[in-house]
Amino acid sequence: MAMASLYRRSLPSPPAIDFSSAEGKLIFNEALQKGTMEGFFRLISYFQTQSEPAYCGLASLAVVLNALSIDPGRKWKGPWRWFDESMLDCCEPLEVVKEKGISFGKVVCLAHCSGAKVEAFRTSQSSIDEFRELVEKCTRSENCHMISTYHRGVFKQTGSGHFSPIGGYNAERDMALILDTARFKYPPHWVPLELLWEAMDSIDKSTGKHRGFMLISRPHREPGLLYTLSCKDESWIDTAKYLKEDVPRLVSSQDVDSVEKIISVVFKSLPSNFNQFIRWVAEIRITEDSNKHLSAEEKSRLNLKELVLKEVHETELFKHINKFLSSVCYEDSLTYTAAMACCQGAEILSGCSSKKFCCRETCVKIKGPGDDEGTVVTGVVVRDGNEQKVDLLVPSTKTDCECGPEANYPAGNDVFTALLLALPPQTWSGIKDQALMQEMKQLISVASLPTLLQEEVVHLRRQLQLLKRCQENKEEDDLAAPACA
Repeated sequence: MAMASLYRRSLPSPPAIDFSSAEGKLIFNEALQKGTMEGFFRLISYFQTQSEPAYCGLASLAVVLNALSIDPGRKWKGPWRWFDESMLDCCEPLEVVKEKGISFGKVVCLAHCSGAKVEAFRTSQSSIDEFRELVEKCTRSENCHMISTYHRGVFKQTGSGHFSPIGGYNAERDMALILDTARFKYPPHWVPLELLWEAMDSIDKSTGKHRGFMLISRPHREPGLLYTLSCKDESWIDTAKYLKEDVPRLVSSQDVDSVEKIISVVFKSLPSNFNQFIRWVAEIRITEDSNKHLSAEEKSRLNLKELVLKEVHETELFKHINKFLSSVCYEDSLTYTAAMACCQGAEILSGCSSKKFCCRETCVKIKGPGDDEGTVVTGVVVRDGNEQKVDLLVPSTKTDCECGPEANYPAGNDVFTALLLALPPQTWSGIKDQALMQEMKQLISVASLPTLLQEEVVHLRRQLQLLKRCQENKEEDDLAAPACA
């Protein structure tokens, strides 16, 4: 029985010019000489073909985020943190994208939530002159990339709405290079910029709004160094609802007369799976594959995590939370946490389910002055009688006590602190005692935090706001980054 299928499409030319054609190469060389192909080499180094016919928006964003070397803060496959289409699911379920594609507003939302700096414009909010100026500015930089969403029909191509990165610009010919993510259909191609504007200046029938373009750049520092919100587990919806709706109601309806009472009310009502929503990030490696010393990159990341942890521990809010958790005999065991993490590490390094692993023992190695700073937890993980050693790089801080210096590791008290700091200031506006309300707002004020922690909290707040925006279906109306002051 015959099976209907397609092998590529012939690129309609004109108006497009195949990138690999003689004329396409000439246009490329002219643009290269004029300095408007600066971002091309990074984009092409991380370029990928969309894995599903409707994944053009996700593929375009993954290419740009990887080209900007933004760390996603969560694992893709094996031990590797890397942006892939399958990870870009917090604003729209992948099943929906696979069937219907994704809107401009939701791709913008995903870019914000992934930690990038984003400037987004619909054609109704911009002009062709501004677009041309921004294309030239962006293509002269390695640290800024543009994604355009447009209607293929204007280029006489088959299909309708599409997303692709802009790989370069030839100012003399006024032509832009489209790095088409649907490489199974069309190759990269040059198009007249005026025609690209016309293709963007069309209405997306699914939203009733104009299409447009976005400039994506790297923030001056990697967000989410130590803490990140995870949307991979469906429990995040309940936790997000609790934080955004239930906490303000609880603190306004309960008779709270102290910061400890507020913390008690919030902590005792937390969903049981809240720790799946916010997590601290640890790095893993197979012990046998590791050098004796930490690499410069590993040390740098670990040092930054330790600085963030230290700044959390020095906040007044942490002191209140630590006091409360001590009063209810809350304990966090590094050994237990490390054993669980080592099993998870063995799982992702081997590709087998963590249920098949058990951690026979853990050994905490604390290194001091004169050696590599940092704490390495080595777990002996057993599966089917076979042992494997897994290293977990754990950030730590030290405090002085009567017995001497004591090491402190990421635990429930600092994670809970980060969670409360991430809530918007209006969360506490319903507290009846005005003096207490002001005290609470001061404790969670971003302005009073040290720089590293301030950026960490702003990133978490932004993630929360974007998740709320998507839940309320408002991402098409507001393309700007959330105000998180």
